[in-house]
Amino acid sequence: MTQETKVIHQILEGDTESFRHIVERYERPIARMIRNIINNRESCEDITQDVFFTAYRKLASFDPARSNFSTWLFTIARNKSINAMRKKRPVSMSELPHNSDAHNPSDELAEREFFDKLDAGLEALPSAQKRAFVLVEFENLSYEEIAQIEGVRIGTIKSRINRAKKKLAKAMKEIRHEK
Repeated sequence: MTQETKVIHQILEGDTESFRHIVERYERPIARMIRNIINNRESCEDITQDVFFTAYRKLASFDPARSNFSTWLFTIARNKSINAMRKKRPVSMSELPHNSDAHNPSDELAEREFFDKLDAGLEALPSAQKRAFVLVEFENLSYEEIAQIEGVRIGTIKSRINRAKKKLAKAMKEIRHEK
């Protein structure tokens, strides 16, 4: 029995405080995935809380024989993100944190411009391609895990990621030609 499975059993037996361990382990990756999908920092916090609330309520339905706990939790996050996007169109991704050691304002401006255009390229992707790309590139999930989260075959995930990379490469090439 894994440590995670033990924690889940403790929670199901009434030790609600043990759920804190799950939140501490997964809060950042779940929030990061949601933020990369919906592009709205304020909504991200609400959705992340909703993901953990839903996971807590439905923990008894988790079946370790069907999937890893992380896959189950990321699936909940994916579904909550899709629902949020349907309710409200996403805002610009220009809210990304900017950490730069450069002291030259023109370098900082050029870098910011580059990332804004990269964000626009990511935002322009169809949602299924964007989710697959975010999960593989930012969350480092395997194609198998993403296929399970998305409820599609692994070939579909490979195709989505390949198309997303091609579209982003084209967008980046266009950025270089603008200069």
